[in-house]
Amino acid sequence: MLDVKTGRYVENPAILITDGTIMEIGTQGALTAPANAEVIDLPGHTLLPGFIDMHTHLTGKATLHGYRRLGVSSGDKAVTAIVNGEKTLAAGFTTVRNLGSGGYEITSVRDAINRGEIDGPRIFAATVSLGGTGGHCSDNNLLPPEAEAVGEGVADGPWALRAKVRQNIKYGADLIKICSTGGVLSKGTIPGVQQMTEEEIRAVVEEAHMRGLKVASHSHGTEGIKAAIRGGVDTIEHSSFLDDEAIRLAKRHGTALSMDIYNTEYILGEGEKAGMLEESLAKERVVGGRQRESFTRAVEAGVTVVFGSDSAVYPHGDNPKQFSRMVRFGMTELQAIRAATITAAEVLGQGEWLGQITPGYAADIVAVTGDPLEDITALEGVDFVMRDGKVYKDAR
Repeated sequence: MLDVKTGRYVENPAILITDGTIMEIGTQGALTAPANAEVIDLPGHTLLPGFIDMHTHLTGKATLHGYRRLGVSSGDKAVTAIVNGEKTLAAGFTTVRNLGSGGYEITSVRDAINRGEIDGPRIFAATVSLGGTGGHCSDNNLLPPEAEAVGEGVADGPWALRAKVRQNIKYGADLIKICSTGGVLSKGTIPGVQQMTEEEIRAVVEEAHMRGLKVASHSHGTEGIKAAIRGGVDTIEHSSFLDDEAIRLAKRHGTALSMDIYNTEYILGEGEKAGMLEESLAKERVVGGRQRESFTRAVEAGVTVVFGSDSAVYPHGDNPKQFSRMVRFGMTELQAIRAATITAAEVLGQGEWLGQITPGYAADIVAVTGDPLEDITALEGVDFVMRDGKVYKDAR
């Protein structure tokens, strides 16, 4: 069993779980199972905490991009989220942040999972992404002017954005997502260009923090990243064009970076078949390499970096493929694992009960064959998944 806090292995571990909570950690032979306990034996496996993906889109499909998205209904998105939630859980991700959808479907899926009616990961939902008119993730830029289409998350100015935060909270948001720069997969936006003022960002953050919610900011461009950090956001998503000042600001403010450095391969390899616009493919040819360079620089500088895959850009269930890229571009194997466990839990604000196999924590446990500290790709083949003490995938 990997103790992600110390980085050391516990040989022949024994874990006592009651009502979904880890009660005691010991070793086989020293820790005796209570009478009538169910015994799960996983010889030849390495145990780790369930993984946390800090940037998912469960309502989206990797095969539906560009204009194909216009035919997707709210009901379609809810069904898609159920299917993708099962795939994500089976891949070993017991907790996710769902960072944005066109509506509030994800809250219904989250609540059904919490009630035990369907299988899936524990979801922290951002619901509707917020941003200005014509922005990357808030507006609908695919339709012509005569359609008069305005995205659910569109608001201009501090007070209008505060109102949107309140609306998201009213309808069940666990956190708030904004888009402070343009993006790769939106029509007519430029990833490096700032799309929200620092005053607008600060208004969102103040409103959300007042209500106890964290804020994630989609930010590719340098100035948008720095404005978001100065505005007080909790995490920067993508973080593609970092400069020295942005890195210093992130360290000074304790802002975590979530960098989806795997999906550039899917975009450039499969994006055209999935319906991605040529405009988007051209943007990714620039952004992907720069983002990986920024990842390396951030890791070397000691900035907090969490695991965030942006699933739905690529197929759900392939989330673990990002681990090897995180190692390739600068992390140690242990750092990459921590980015998806203990570090992610702390940044999520749930570090007191998620992200570790330790007494008092949720019994979120996965098992793989091999040694992930020697070969990180071992995490791409999860054999066993337990969330809250319930087995969802069994290697026995």
